[in-house]
Amino acid sequence: MLLRAGGRRLLAPGLRRVLAGGDGATAPAAVGGARAYHERVVEHYENPRNVGSFEKDDPSVGTGLVGAPACGDVMKLQIRVDESSGKIVDACFKTFGCGSAIASSSVATEWVKGKQMEEVLTIKNTEIAKHLSLPPVKLHCSMLAEDAIKAAVKDYEAKKVKLGQKGEVTSTEKAAEA
Repeated sequence: MLLRAGGRRLLAPGLRRVLAGGDGATAPAAVGGARAYHERVVEHYENPRNVGSFEKDDPSVGTGLVGAPACGDVMKLQIRVDESSGKIVDACFKTFGCGSAIASSSVATEWVKGKQMEEVLTIKNTEIAKHLSLPPVKLHCSMLAEDAIKAAVKDYEAKKVKLGQKGEVTSTEKAAEA
């Protein structure tokens, strides 16, 4: 329902009135049976945070590449880890998908920055979905974000093992035991 024209996004007829002049409520608007995105989804879609890529062969980078064949969404989420502290110091993403998938990726990169590896593994899709007020039909987008985080952590830890830098127990193993 969002159209791009000359670098600006135009809303479908009728939807502009609802979103522009609404009563200030944050709930998604419905117009003629069409459902609009929640304002947080629109904000992350129009101004996505942390879009980009890191060098995938960098030993301090973990890359998670996940997809949903049913809808065609593909999400690549990367984390850069400070090897001495185990803290995620940066994150970025590239997502091919709907507004909800892009927003879920953007939120995920914001939430993982500054956290320990073990901590990011506790981020659940339900938290992302609740934050973005995703409708049930869009829950798969938040599931992709959770899966991408886990895949990025797994990739980073696999690189550490390959390079012989493995600690006593990996974050993934700790989370599996919990």
